[in-house]
Amino acid sequence: MSNTYKSAGVDKEEGYKTVDKIKKAVAGTHNANVLNNLGSFGAFYEIAGYKNPVLVSGTDGVGTKLKVALDSKKYGSIGVDCFAMCANDILCHGAKPLFFLDYLACGKLDSEIAAEIVLGMVEACKDNNCALIGGETAEMPGMYQLGDYDVAGFCVGIVEKEEIIDGSKVAAGHKLIALPSSGFHSNGFSLVRKIFPDFNEEFEGKPLYETLLVPTRLYYKPIHKLLEEVEIDGIAHITGGGLIENVPRMIPQGLGAKIDTSKIQIPSIMLELEKRGKIARKEMYGTFNMGVGMVLAVDAKHAPKVLDLLDDAYEIGEIVKSENQIELV
Repeated sequence: MSNTYKSAGVDKEEGYKTVDKIKKAVAGTHNANVLNNLGSFGAFYEIAGYKNPVLVSGTDGVGTKLKVALDSKKYGSIGVDCFAMCANDILCHGAKPLFFLDYLACGKLDSEIAAEIVLGMVEACKDNNCALIGGETAEMPGMYQLGDYDVAGFCVGIVEKEEIIDGSKVAAGHKLIALPSSGFHSNGFSLVRKIFPDFNEEFEGKPLYETLLVPTRLYYKPIHKLLEEVEIDGIAHITGGGLIENVPRMIPQGLGAKIDTSKIQIPSIMLELEKRGKIARKEMYGTFNMGVGMVLAVDAKHAPKVLDLLDDAYEIGEIVKSENQIELV
């Protein structure tokens, strides 16, 4: 019998099935700026309506949260996570997402699983007025174990040059406003999985995996609604490294963030993780978002309006003159 690609472990037909299952949904994210369809070697996106546009790009994955999804056979939220991790990053600079591309790798492709992951991306793209214009599915037996998947995303956004948010205007006296997370988002899952090895155990009346797989919150709509009315001088997306590593990324030298941890609304699942794992609170703040998905730095005079426009936002601290870029009190 002659050798074939399929005998080596790569099933091209399963790839074709995946494309068939997602093609119509993906096309539903396209707008007039998308000049071609899936299947070309490159994706075309026309830029119009900007005076001095700057493109802002970001790439990320979902880490070992994928393991929770794969073991629980619940794949839909992973695509949302992948998009959100990228789009929330570029949002920190005031960018609106234009288009998104994905990369999906596995040991053996299952078109049902792959389609469910990509359809999650479609859902997120639609919610953010973003076009999913391309991607790549790689079946790599020998590189990945049977049943293993990895996923990454690439987002390109746009902002007028004079409207870029880069933290340079952040000053002493600015207030720090927190926007709640929807849970762990997509960070710290190697530790989460170590402390919670049984994803089917009951937590607050439902299987634990339901809490762990709540998708990363998308902040595009509330932030851009806010930007229409209020100047925001700094935005930090609280991902890996938590508040300790991410808040300083929007603060100029000579300034620091003084955060009152008593004001932070920590989710019950994180408190349970801390208790069960005997994890020091400082380690928690340096690993997880602790219930804070975004932190905004705004002039004190704008803080009341920001809190009024964002229903669930709350103040957690202020910017002070300091050589220590963050202080948790």
